[in-house]
Amino acid sequence: MINELKNNEDEINEEQEEQNDVNDSIVDMSNVTTKGKHMIHCLTIIGQIEGHYILPSQNKTTKYEHIIPQLVAIEEDTNIEGLLILINTVGGDVEAGLAIAELIAGMKKPTVSIVLGGGHSIGVPLAVSAKQSFIVPSATMTIHPVRMSGLVLGVPQTFSYFEKMQDRIVNFVIKNSKIKEERFTNLMMNTGELAMDMGTVLNGNAAVKEGLIDNLGGLSDAIECLYNLIEKNK
Repeated sequence: MINELKNNEDEINEEQEEQNDVNDSIVDMSNVTTKGKHMIHCLTIIGQIEGHYILPSQNKTTKYEHIIPQLVAIEEDTNIEGLLILINTVGGDVEAGLAIAELIAGMKKPTVSIVLGGGHSIGVPLAVSAKQSFIVPSATMTIHPVRMSGLVLGVPQTFSYFEKMQDRIVNFVIKNSKIKEERFTNLMMNTGELAMDMGTVLNGNAAVKEGLIDNLGGLSDAIECLYNLIEKNK
């Protein structure tokens, strides 16, 4: 009897420790591993993608030095069967965002992304990097040319650098979505929509119609799709 009570107490303590770990993970890193039909890891990409320079403390940021090791750990963890990526970002550092997107695209484990709110700028490659992508009807995605803040030298070499960086983004998006290169470039260079910039804003329906995002749907749809990918992967 005493041994049974002790075992029950140990199980309760283990469950409490696991729940505490989950809560700490949500608070510290805005991510969680869930134990539903399959064990999946939920990764959030929110606010502004922070690159090599630290952004002001009042900014909501996703730090690439946090996300990159997490992706490696998720890929190597035999218990985690799939990755769900929740995206609500205004964009940010191009190279940091593209680095994260390349890692996600290179994962063997099933991955599903869902755009909530916004997937703007470098958020576009992040959204299409998963094996299946979703967007809610009310979300928007802004496609525009590469921009650089700070001091920029007005010399041919600078414009050549911008062009090469833009080509990297375009090639990645084309490779990981159904949109055609000419159409994506036209949306990027559109001068008739944004008042003080080039580019195009797509809502959820338009993003799917253009072939940029695979599916229109919500959280339950994305999770169900991830479960299906996991089962097919087995």
